Amino acid sequence: MRDSEARQLITSPVITEKGTILQEANNQYLFRVDIRANKIQIAAAIAQIFKVEVTGVRTLTVHGKMRRIGRTQGRRPSWKKAIVTLKDGDTIDLT
Repeated sequence: MRDSEARQLITSPVITEKGTILQEANNQYLFRVDIRANKIQIAAAIAQIFKVEVTGVRTLTVHGKMRRIGRTQGRRPSWKKAIVTLKDGDTIDLT
């Protein structure tokens, strides 16, 4: 996998309170990924970009919420979140 392909699969890290707790307790990191990416592609992309060893990947689809502005109603897009578990001793600096 080329570096540009890996960076297209991994959109951005998700920095939330739950993500910080997972980081400290279980050495797990949250990422927003391409909706078409599978677990094998995500693991390979994270390993290549951050030079770490990935031991597990869990994914979930976050469904877009209904939103309205006045009379107009719309929907936010759905997106995919990946919870990546790293080998003990490996870390990713997200700052």
